[in-house]
Amino acid sequence: MTLDRAMFRFAGAMVLLSVALTMWVSPLFIWFTVFIGLNLLQSSFTGFCPAAIVFKKLGIKSGCAFQ
Repeated sequence: MTLDRAMFRFAGAMVLLSVALTMWVSPLFIWFTVFIGLNLLQSSFTGFCPAAIVFKKLGIKSGCAFQ
């Protein structure tokens, strides 16, 4: 698995988790969803993603998006 695929899977899982938490725990978890969206947006412009750095340190090989 490449870093790109790991990031897409992680982001998708976090969005689904935040929506589930918003529905079943507290409506305030919507801010978690907003944070995830903003992080995805800024990483598309800057190329900086903290989760990508962690995954790289865990040994996942780079893809073409996060080099």
